[in-house]
Amino acid sequence: MDFLALDTLLFLFAIGAISGFVDSIAGGGGLIALPALLAAGLNPTQALATNKLQGSFGTFAATANFIRKGHLKLTEIWPMILLTFVGAAAGTILIQKLDSSFLVDVMPFLLITVGLYFLFQPQIGTEDRDKKLGMWGFSVLCGFTIGFYDGFFGPGTGSFFAIAFIALMGFNILKATAHTKVLNFTSNIASLTFFILGGQVIWIVGLVMAMGQMIGGFIGSSMSMKHGSRIIRPLLVVISFAMTAKVIWSTPDHIIREWLSILFN
Repeated sequence: MDFLALDTLLFLFAIGAISGFVDSIAGGGGLIALPALLAAGLNPTQALATNKLQGSFGTFAATANFIRKGHLKLTEIWPMILLTFVGAAAGTILIQKLDSSFLVDVMPFLLITVGLYFLFQPQIGTEDRDKKLGMWGFSVLCGFTIGFYDGFFGPGTGSFFAIAFIALMGFNILKATAHTKVLNFTSNIASLTFFILGGQVIWIVGLVMAMGQMIGGFIGSSMSMKHGSRIIRPLLVVISFAMTAKVIWSTPDHIIREWLSILFN
């Protein structure tokens, strides 16, 4: 198989490191890794499943680094972890039965909203603010919902968690990034479990990329803690718009492409 060639595995290792670095800071690593997995010869379901395997290592490395530096206390957020796990498991079970292509039309609008939010609210996320939801309210509304999205489709999950923590829990941007990583790791593990049960994971590819993910995730999370909002905010804006462009560009019949075609023709 093409994806077992040495040059392909080295390429996927590098992609894993890059996506792990980006994902640990701003989310969006899936839109770097997924096209690479598809280009290597995996079918779409195998690519989603294998992406969860390699992504789990990156989010684990970032989460462990944040915990080690005192930015996370898992005992305080167990309801978020529980509901995120349940949501991601439900989404993964469903995606193996249904077609997730309709989310391709919806996702750019959500990502544009995230990018504009951080672009035009320069003070948001620089310090803690009053929260609008309690622990269980956030766990049900955002943990379960975004977890379900991650299990069902995935790209942009980190950005959606980050903006939810800042807007609804009042977290500063570094605290939001740290908590995003533990929930992203949770949803990855839940999704991976059910993809393994479905026999969809290509292990050699996922483990090679996982080595790169751990390196990238550790470096990215360390940079987040060192530079805070100076690096996280610009990357969140750039990644949100870049993911939007990537989705639209790679989907010939996307509704936004049709609108632009009408507008400029």
